[in-house]
Amino acid sequence: MARKRIVILGGGTGGTMTANRLRRRFDSDEAEIHVVDRDDRHLYQPGLLFVPFGLAKPEKLVRSRRAQLRRGIAFHECEVASVSLEQDEVLLADGTKLPYDVLVVASGAVLQPEETDGLVWAENVHTFYELERAVALRDALEHFQGGRLVVDIVDMPIKCPVAPLEFVFLADWWLRERGLRDKSELVLATPLDGCFTKPIASKHLTYLLEQKRIRLEVEFAAGEVDGAGSRLVSYDGREIPFDLLVAIPLHGGAPYVTRSPGLGDALGFVPVDPHTLQSKAKPNVFAFGDASDLPTSKAGSAAHFQGELLVENVIRFLDGSEPESGYDGHVNCFLETGYGKALLIDFNYELEPVPGHYPARIGLPLLRESRLDHLGKLGFQPLYWHALLPGRNIPGIGTTMPLAGKKIPAGAAAGKVGAR
Repeated sequence: MARKRIVILGGGTGGTMTANRLRRRFDSDEAEIHVVDRDDRHLYQPGLLFVPFGLAKPEKLVRSRRAQLRRGIAFHECEVASVSLEQDEVLLADGTKLPYDVLVVASGAVLQPEETDGLVWAENVHTFYELERAVALRDALEHFQGGRLVVDIVDMPIKCPVAPLEFVFLADWWLRERGLRDKSELVLATPLDGCFTKPIASKHLTYLLEQKRIRLEVEFAAGEVDGAGSRLVSYDGREIPFDLLVAIPLHGGAPYVTRSPGLGDALGFVPVDPHTLQSKAKPNVFAFGDASDLPTSKAGSAAHFQGELLVENVIRFLDGSEPESGYDGHVNCFLETGYGKALLIDFNYELEPVPGHYPARIGLPLLRESRLDHLGKLGFQPLYWHALLPGRNIPGIGTTMPLAGKKIPAGAAAGKVGAR
């Protein structure tokens, strides 16, 4: 096979582990591997949740992107200007042209607060989905002496859909630890008809919200943030006053996607086959993780499970073989509930989160608060840096969702691909 060029757009979780896996599979005389990203700051995004509560140090969450890549991988620190599907070429902002035999889009999702009227970061309006904003929210919480704290999801999809729930659960714990809970009201506002996209998990998590006296405001589509008046206003005219607002803005794909004819949809996400991860625009283009339009949660675990198959399908494409339809929508998430506990959910396109254990009959408890799951979430950080990003296989954890150990009730299956 003649030497091929693989270009990967994005040096985050998905792009880094894909590049490293491909470098392990191809000798340097078989394939050039190029990774492009706008900066050299690799952020451990699960740690952002902990920053506002003083449970994670910001400087511990960032490392060099270059340092995470294996030898023989070229790293380009530059913005992407556009992609030409017709020419099989990436144009960088500095004028560099990168032709490719295979393109992998792994550039994640970006926050778009400007799409919501009045959503401007201020003393009483924050988010924790970016490192600098999470630090600012930490400082705001330090001065919070009680009042109404509102967490609002502007629209779906968002990165890590359980994170807003985790935030209100941790806020409940944090306020109690400081003797401020009786002086405070916690509200979670969501455009969904429940607190989560999957009904079984939503029912369980709604019970936890009620138990912790956290008000749930459903079908609330935020149309305006009035920071000066401390009001959150929905499109149907409902208002939620706040003393401190934590907003999760609309998400979209990387800006270059919409500048590249045929590559993305209206939101800037790349449409792909939900089982092969191959682009619907052209067979030598693949996308996964947050950058894709896959009908499942945008979470780091999803990128991990998708990434294993993506590497195989890139190799199959270069060999002239048909791609493997092996991804079943598998995602799992640790969900912090406060007081040193968490719960774990595991699901795919067809099966909702159910009780049991993961990854087998003996393992971490599912859909139940436990100290073990909390330790599992904390233990994921070293696993991320030393196993996941380097592209090492993790025994017992693969692309498809394991059924062993799960208590699957009648009617638990979603029945179709489509619900995030």
